[in-house]
Amino acid sequence: MSKLVTIYGGSGFVGRYIARRMAKEGWRVRVAVRRPNEAMHVKPYGVPGQVEPVFCNIRDDVSVASVMQGADAVVNCVGVLNELGKNTFGAIHAEGAGRIARIAADLGVASLVHVSAIGADPEADSEYSRTKAAGEASVQQHFPAAVILRPSVIFGAEDGFFNRFAGMTRLSPVLPIAAGSTKFQPVFADDVAKAAVKAAVGEAEAGIYELGGPEVKTFRALMAQMLEVIHRRRVILSLPGFVAKLVAFGFDVLQFASFQLIENKMLTRDQLKSLKSDNVASEGAKGFADLGIEPVTVGSVLPDYLWKFRPSGQYDEMTSSARNLRKNGV
Repeated sequence: MSKLVTIYGGSGFVGRYIARRMAKEGWRVRVAVRRPNEAMHVKPYGVPGQVEPVFCNIRDDVSVASVMQGADAVVNCVGVLNELGKNTFGAIHAEGAGRIARIAADLGVASLVHVSAIGADPEADSEYSRTKAAGEASVQQHFPAAVILRPSVIFGAEDGFFNRFAGMTRLSPVLPIAAGSTKFQPVFADDVAKAAVKAAVGEAEAGIYELGGPEVKTFRALMAQMLEVIHRRRVILSLPGFVAKLVAFGFDVLQFASFQLIENKMLTRDQLKSLKSDNVASEGAKGFADLGIEPVTVGSVLPDYLWKFRPSGQYDEMTSSARNLRKNGV
């Protein structure tokens, strides 16, 4: 019988890439999510019955254990960028990660992969980063043989980074950003999935791997590259620190005042704290090279999914050519 992997958060942005690759490897894939009815898009990743979404709440021991029964490997890629209700940073990143690792050890799971983030640091200003570090420590305590992946900002067709800012260009001639000089090392979601699969099937040594793409660029430079891809001219405005704080505070207040009915998907005060530090792999850290993976560049992927933000969408190249012909009197 094929081996079984349980992927917590397997229908999310990164999780779906991991689920798809595990299915291609011939594994049965159990996708553990809070809303299985909203995760049906994972089922076609394999043959009928190979990939199945199941209910799980990682805040509950019984729920976590029930979907881990019989699993040969476990991957945890559950994370939140903003706290909503009981899904706080501590409950998800620290307690949830530790719970999965503890139960995996108790059940004798062969391999555990934990997706964390570059910047995880117990001394960080950002609670997001502190709880990520706490989660890593708990995972290593309960499951010393675990592989922990720390990706930089992740891009891909479903990302909330380039898609969000590209969408903003439709509304204004100005593209406001905070901390424009902060450096990132963007990594393609499918490259992170390749690393997770290598670890899940036992082809990676235990430890922490910092996953950054082949290029290091500032936030401003990445936005400029995005604008080139979507064929739009916008003024990139780096907000002064005090203005960025006011903006983040305002969005946080709006979320609170609406009883969290309006989620702050723009900029939180905690995210602003994270932006104070560069989001790049540490010198000497294990990474893609140690896994035998050559990551792809941002420029080789962005046009594949950002074309929809161009003025004429998929026909933008054709429209531009026709305009040039008219200018030349052809």
